Amino acid sequence: MQENSYCSRLEAVSRDHETIPERLAVVTGGNRGIGLEVCRHLAVQGVTVILTARNENRGKDAVESLGHGSNLSNIIFHQLDILDNDSVSSLAQHIETRYGKLDILVNNAGVGGVEVDQDGLRALNIDPNTWLSGKAANLLEHVVVQTYDGAVKCVDTNYYGCKWVTEALLPLLKQSTSGARIVNTSSLRSELKRMPNEKLRDELRNVDLWDENRMEAMLDEFLEDLKHGRLEERGWPTMLPAYSMSKMVVNLYTRILAKRHPGMRINCVHPGFVKTEINWNTGVIPPEEGARGAVKLALLPDDGPTGCYFDQTDLGVAW
Repeated sequence: MQENSYCSRLEAVSRDHETIPERLAVVTGGNRGIGLEVCRHLAVQGVTVILTARNENRGKDAVESLGHGSNLSNIIFHQLDILDNDSVSSLAQHIETRYGKLDILVNNAGVGGVEVDQDGLRALNIDPNTWLSGKAANLLEHVVVQTYDGAVKCVDTNYYGCKWVTEALLPLLKQSTSGARIVNTSSLRSELKRMPNEKLRDELRNVDLWDENRMEAMLDEFLEDLKHGRLEERGWPTMLPAYSMSKMVVNLYTRILAKRHPGMRINCVHPGFVKTEINWNTGVIPPEEGARGAVKLALLPDDGPTGCYFDQTDLGVAW
């Protein structure tokens, strides 16, 4: 009787291991826009994808739409609120129990962190070149408002959420059988040439000066200066300030992780000026095109670049 019980458990384990995919990916913010397209493209390449979203219904609808529209059966939904420790832990525990490893993490979830008069923004009819150059800052003054609460939410989501998910999943990425890949979504706003404070700009270029504690102290200082109206005086970015700072820190965090884990390929990517909700649909590139950079970095060969910034699919210069 005892022998039969042991054999049954052994058979169950064997069956379970047969279903463990060669490559398993997690995509945060996967229910729409760029995240949805990253899920689609990875699945087409044979990767089993865990599509995550904060809203369970929207996440399940997204998986269903991919299953019906693209005939993809290798996409699974798991609820994830990147700012909720229990939610993050639940995802990590699920992956550990079911798969025992993770191969790809795409940190795509993010917010803009500003209040927008969308009718007023549309009326301005700002052309893409003006947006991308940063010359739109003065034009946006009366239609895009950076509140302190919005800034906190932006920094929490774009940096801390990314960090918390990464830290929770790193032990599983270390168990990857195909070579771990981490892709962090960045932005053109992250490029250090947009940082007015020359001293800080030079310091941010030197990854050896930084760790998470120092980065987070800098973010606290930024938020305090924003709260008291000192952004321009202290040399912080003034166009989409919280978004810009959060993405500059994501870039730096990416470089720190790459240095810390040289066996992994860890990079950040600006997806392009994509037409999505985060930029109030002012972009010009469709989401499926905006996903190409993240997909390329998720599928890098073992000798691919690490600790780098990509502008869409090309190596870029952010620091």
